[in-house]
Amino acid sequence: MTPFSKHYKTGLLFIAPQLLITIIFFIWPAFNAILQSLYYSDAFGLHHRFAALANFWDLFHRPEYGKAVLVTATLTLCITCITLGFGLLLAVLINSLRRGKAVYKTLLLWPYAVAPAVAAILWRFLCHPTLGWITQGLKYLGVDFNYLTNPVHALIVVIVTASWQQFSYNFLFYLAALSRVPKSILEAAVIDGATPQRCFWQIIFPLLSPTTFFLMIMNLIYAFFDTFGIIHVITNGGPQYSTTTLVYKVYEDGFVGMDPGSSAAQSVMLMIMVTVIMLVQFRFIEKKVHYT
Repeated sequence: MTPFSKHYKTGLLFIAPQLLITIIFFIWPAFNAILQSLYYSDAFGLHHRFAALANFWDLFHRPEYGKAVLVTATLTLCITCITLGFGLLLAVLINSLRRGKAVYKTLLLWPYAVAPAVAAILWRFLCHPTLGWITQGLKYLGVDFNYLTNPVHALIVVIVTASWQQFSYNFLFYLAALSRVPKSILEAAVIDGATPQRCFWQIIFPLLSPTTFFLMIMNLIYAFFDTFGIIHVITNGGPQYSTTTLVYKVYEDGFVGMDPGSSAAQSVMLMIMVTVIMLVQFRFIEKKVHYT
């Protein structure tokens, strides 16, 4: 294909809208964030003073930023493990059914259709210290549960809410992947005397590795960014910064604390962290993926 052929121009015409959206809403804001992180500025952006890397240097001297990194890592690990495991379990159970697959699939996809803020309101009522059904059930068992004052309880509520809202996404992809596993391979394994557990771990699970790898990346992105609405509605980052993630701290410092320079520096650091994690996943984990 020559650079000025008819097909080349047609291809450019088709990708131009998406390319324009990417430049306007992703590349340009990222460039502005990098530029703003190098300056001290007021809340309205009227006065600027060059700060070089001072905004980045200040982050490493703030204990609440280190705690936000730890909270983000904890949330990401827990949400990824829970959604992957629970989604795979439900997909295997539903795939083994002979009747009612469509009904169960529809019911299990509903949580993903709920917006994060709506899911947060639902779980906030369920876990309310005085009115929540879950709280009352735990109190009956002798557990004093109060996410408004207990940092560990607050983190648990956020993890449960985010996992409940995201597991349907994992379930759908795993169910689709299970339907594409060749039946002939499983039948041959059964004839050779393989147990159902051995069939799953040595045949089915390796064939699901491309789906698992994809879902690991999507769950990581979800835990880093899309949990903002859940945290904002349920805990507002508290108590004691126990649910303040990196993306929530960007909002808190930029829009509440009115410090755009520090907020921009944090957004740049967040972008670097996510990029490094992605590169590590593609460099080391993808080697174990079996593509068919």
